[in-house]
Amino acid sequence: MAHWLVKSEPAKYPWEQMVKDKRTHWDGVHNFQAANNMKAMKEGERAFFYHSNEGKEIVGVVEIVRAFYPNPDEPSPHFGLVDVAPVIAVKTPVTLAEMKTTPELQNMALIRQSRLSVCPVTDAEWAVVCKMAGIEA
Repeated sequence: MAHWLVKSEPAKYPWEQMVKDKRTHWDGVHNFQAANNMKAMKEGERAFFYHSNEGKEIVGVVEIVRAFYPNPDEPSPHFGLVDVAPVIAVKTPVTLAEMKTTPELQNMALIRQSRLSVCPVTDAEWAVVCKMAGIEA
């Protein structure tokens, strides 16, 4: 099973709103590589919820509850949506600075391609970040 990381600016859609909503569609992705990552997501897979711009930290875990589907408001067939639901908040937020100094995370897509809004996370990276966050997810 694959793992992912999805980014949201906390001023636009913070973790607290994700928890309150209980489920949302993930939209606004207009990068082909990020869109291809979304197309690869399958129901039941999990993703880190990362606050970008402010905080720059992993704050929770979401589950993909609906695989990629067309966005009725999007004119391009290349970009669509997935639905996600909150699973767990991290006990300790994991900052980008901490990830950058962790040797096991040096090849993480978040670090190598920092502007990518939806990126894959390897099983090994997932385990390291979960340990840093104080969770089992």
